[in-house]
Amino acid sequence: MPVQTSPRPSSLSADPYRASAAVPSPGGRGGRPSTTARKRARRKDPLWARLTVVFGAVLMLTSGVAIVGSKALISQATGNIAQRNLLGGAGKTEAEGGANLDGPIDMLLLGVDARERWAADDVRSDSIIVLHIPASHDQAYLISIPRDTEAQIPPFKKSGFRGGTDKINAAFQAGARNGGGWEGGAQLMAQTIKNMTGVSFDGAAIINFGGFKNVIDTLGTVRICVSHEVKSHHMMIVDGKQMWNADAKKTGRPMTPVVYKKGCREMNGLQALDYSRQRYGLPNSDYDRQQNQQQLIKAMARKATDKGMLTNPVKVNQLIKAAGKAFILDTGGVPVADLVFTMRGVTANELTMLRTNGGTFNGNANNRETLSQQTLDMFQAIKEDRLGEFVYANPSVLSTRK
Repeated sequence: MPVQTSPRPSSLSADPYRASAAVPSPGGRGGRPSTTARKRARRKDPLWARLTVVFGAVLMLTSGVAIVGSKALISQATGNIAQRNLLGGAGKTEAEGGANLDGPIDMLLLGVDARERWAADDVRSDSIIVLHIPASHDQAYLISIPRDTEAQIPPFKKSGFRGGTDKINAAFQAGARNGGGWEGGAQLMAQTIKNMTGVSFDGAAIINFGGFKNVIDTLGTVRICVSHEVKSHHMMIVDGKQMWNADAKKTGRPMTPVVYKKGCREMNGLQALDYSRQRYGLPNSDYDRQQNQQQLIKAMARKATDKGMLTNPVKVNQLIKAAGKAFILDTGGVPVADLVFTMRGVTANELTMLRTNGGTFNGNANNRETLSQQTLDMFQAIKEDRLGEFVYANPSVLSTRK
């Protein structure tokens, strides 16, 4: 698949969560040939207007749909998906399966909260999810890694980082510094997770949180069940309209807090995005947010399936185009169409959400967050492709969200 790059845009839409990160050219990994020598395609649109796939859409394409049609039609629908090298040395080796899709598939999914006023290299990954698909290709699991987990972050030559101990979400920032870009951030994050858990990856994806909105609005709404009432720390209501705090303050009008009350309801893109980002005021803080983000991904997959958007390559293309500006993908050199076709037997109902650390804070001797032994055993089960057996024997790892 050709690698496509474009100049960094000077401006995007009015979305406060738009991304403005430059992505350097990728190199080879895991024995695969380097793509740096390939000719860069010139496009009129800025980079983020051309990277038209979103995090949730990838999950739908790889773990939440039963696409009908030939591989040629799927290839046509996904032909504009651009790729970068997001894994570096954390990609699966040939001994681990390499680019072979016959075995289990593990992908690293990173959500970043990048805003225009922030420097491109000053971004941490606040959502870290491992997607595991067993060799049977009939089930998919989402496992979130707590963003505050203490980690040994290895040195990273590309950004000049010398290594050190920090919260795991700082790995992305350390890799992105000094021109490393989002590609470098993902590579260092992937290597940090591999060192911590032993899991290597077949692919990776990065999405700016604002990229969810257009996909959800294209779907119409998503059904979200709120487990704990929570007040938004990011949005207010002005004259009956929900808007970001900064925009609300500019109006000079009376502001009312946005409150998400317990119960199930349909949410539009703005509401679902905002709710999935809340952690303050929730009983288990970031652990509840992790479950809410997993719930949102599953709700998107279910809605797309119910509406039939992903049983037709033409509609798949519409959904991909709706994603907009803030997505980077790496499938380890495997054509996207091959990956989609391999996953065609998985449906949204087989997307299982799992919890790390029993869904609550797990401190070490220094009272810093760390992965529990049960969680480390869960990642070992992923590496050995026996996660289903592990979950059966440890039902407490299942998410409490629907």
